Amino acid sequence: MVTGYLRVSTGKQHPANQKDEIERFAARKNITVNRWVVEVASGSKSEKDRKLGRLLKTMQSGDILIITEISRLSRTLTEIMSIMGRCLEKGIILYTTKEGYTFDNTINSKVLCFAFGLVAEIERNLISMRTKEALAMRKAEGVRLGRRPGSFTKTNILMENSDQVISMLRRGHSIIDVCRHFGVSRETFRKLRCSVPEVEEAVTAAATTAESRHRTSRSGPGRR
Repeated sequence: MVTGYLRVSTGKQHPANQKDEIERFAARKNITVNRWVVEVASGSKSEKDRKLGRLLKTMQSGDILIITEISRLSRTLTEIMSIMGRCLEKGIILYTTKEGYTFDNTINSKVLCFAFGLVAEIERNLISMRTKEALAMRKAEGVRLGRRPGSFTKTNILMENSDQVISMLRRGHSIIDVCRHFGVSRETFRKLRCSVPEVEEAVTAAATTAESRHRTSRSGPGRR
């Protein structure tokens, strides 16, 4: 089983670029991605509280997990090492497309795992430090910081409930039904479709089913 794992930190980001990169990587390796796991979650959140944790539980020895970069797993060194350890213990092969690393049960992989996790942690701290310094300078200059009240709120509502949205679509609810249920516009729903491939797939499947039923009713008994 080959799994592509896509993670974005906020609803403002889109996983489409990650998916495209993984698909190109898989094509070069002549392997097929059997399933996609997409989630919106902070990299500092424990993998046990994310879809990633549930995914790792279901994966078996010889399975392949593909990510675009090591930071998709976590933003902390200890968490990265924990996830890597679980993959090594279960015999899961991990590919990172940007760095071009393969992590398996070899000694080289174990060394790279530690070294790369350490570099990622240091870089995260440096970015955080630079960001704080830049914000402090802007605040000192009198610039008002923070996002506009209410911005991205509606999109986040759908992002955080994407599993329920997919379930509703699969049960036959229309896009209008979903929008009314969550109190969002069709434009907000369109953004969700662009961000979460599973939602787009559910919409397409629902449309195909509806069209099939329509054709069946038109060609049913009583029509000549």
